Amino acid sequence: MNEINLPEKPVLSVGLMSGTSADGLTIALCEIKDRRIITKAFRTYDYSQNLREKIISAKDMRASELSELNFELGRLWAGMTECFFKETGLSYKDVECIASHGQTVWHEPNGLRHTLQIGEASFISELTGIPVICDFRPRDIAAGGEGAPLVPFLDDFLYGNSELPVALQNIGGIGNIAFAGKGIDAYGFDTGPGNSLMDTAISIYTNGRQGYDKDGYYASHGKADMRKVESLLKSEYFSRKPPKSLDRSSFAIDFLKKNFQAMSEKNICNVMATLNMFTAAAIADAFRRFAPKNTYKIIVSGGGALNKVLMKNIRDLMPSGVKTVSSEAEGMHPLAKEAACFALMGLLAIRGKINHCPNATGASGKRILGKIIPGMR
Repeated sequence: MNEINLPEKPVLSVGLMSGTSADGLTIALCEIKDRRIITKAFRTYDYSQNLREKIISAKDMRASELSELNFELGRLWAGMTECFFKETGLSYKDVECIASHGQTVWHEPNGLRHTLQIGEASFISELTGIPVICDFRPRDIAAGGEGAPLVPFLDDFLYGNSELPVALQNIGGIGNIAFAGKGIDAYGFDTGPGNSLMDTAISIYTNGRQGYDKDGYYASHGKADMRKVESLLKSEYFSRKPPKSLDRSSFAIDFLKKNFQAMSEKNICNVMATLNMFTAAAIADAFRRFAPKNTYKIIVSGGGALNKVLMKNIRDLMPSGVKTVSSEAEGMHPLAKEAACFALMGLLAIRGKINHCPNATGASGKRILGKIIPGMR
């Protein structure tokens, strides 16, 4: 990775991330200096069950309903940002910029590519007076890419000088992996399901009372159907060479209906164990197929890193000698990473510097991603 030449003086930037799990907004305050990024504080503000369901169903909304949700999220996020500044004792004048990824409601990486992230960021800038950078994906698609994944840029920023190659796996709704290290032109891609299948199954089984399998509780009491896992891994997507990316809908309710029986008290633990193992197996399969030689470690972030059963399954399925660790062991909380990525990307965008890993998306070259809403202070 080329040196970005950020100032020697530490700069503060704030990143906002609402992922494909649609369970809340994570806000991270980051101190950026040279090739280092330190998460000074982060919070996740949960969504109501009603809002979560609305976000997940947004792909089927009429234009008027989607427009309303776009502005509803913008107002909500502005209020959450205000809470974050108050709770952390942060002053608006101390922060150079705020970057908001937005809420992905549709992502189509094939054919006539298009992607849509909503959550009107003007409300954040209007409230804080701080410049806001948003809508990072369209420029990548305009440059011939798939618009995702974008987090490999942060991975290269942090690990591009590693003596041996490192794998970095994020497990949000969808899983994505990146490979970085000295002598490697960093690259990455979506590995398959992250938490999406497990979250959807639990939500259906509990009628929305639970949004995820905390600590892998249900999975830990069941037995994975390895034949089913092996069969699901035969899908064309897993063998396709990167760059490649997915929409959350690829591994959601329709996938469950097609491949699993209706969930009941009798089978829920076995279903969850199988979904958990499938998620881990997709990650291990991606590693075996596409990792550079001598990749010695995989660093896991996202909500999936908090699922004890999933982490054990990944460790068990990784090639011998490959360490599996949480990003927390590397100094970054698993839930803060994506928000931190956009804090970095936003800061670079406002300074007119590259914030893009084209090998991860298939774009024709490095670009400056993001649209800037000027601050009023």
